[in-house]
Amino acid sequence: MKAIFVALLVITVFHIAPSQASPATKSPLVGHWTLDIDTLPMPPEARPKSVNLDFADAPDGKWLTRVEIVENSGNKMHGESTLSLDGTPGQATGNYWVDVVAAKMPAPNVLVMQFVYQGIPRSTRVYSVSSDGKVLTETEAYAKEDGTPMLRTAHFNRASAQP
Repeated sequence: MKAIFVALLVITVFHIAPSQASPATKSPLVGHWTLDIDTLPMPPEARPKSVNLDFADAPDGKWLTRVEIVENSGNKMHGESTLSLDGTPGQATGNYWVDVVAAKMPAPNVLVMQFVYQGIPRSTRVYSVSSDGKVLTETEAYAKEDGTPMLRTAHFNRASAQP
């Protein structure tokens, strides 16, 4: 009799637990971000005029990323992708030098993306949000043409409204 009671209790707990589980947490990455141009580790004349980055949840559990870059010359580049966050490669569109992307989100405030263009790996980027949710740090890992590994860090600020 005791074994039946324990079995019924376990079954009841498994049926109740999902309904009382906390709702999925929205990632603090979601939102509109603007690059803090002055913090870029390059000469001012080589810096872009602006970079806007948008992250959003997409249907079917996918992740939407949009970027718009205005170069110092005034030339505009943009890119967009909607991906599963399981590392499965997906297509990117736009005129930015990326046509295939893979992404994973190991924690709600961390996104890892791998960029490829015309079959050649271009960079891996890790995005992380500060604990106050106001600053997005992008760490980019790539190789120079001679194979030298490079790391670059950029900081984005959360925009209060869409551009």
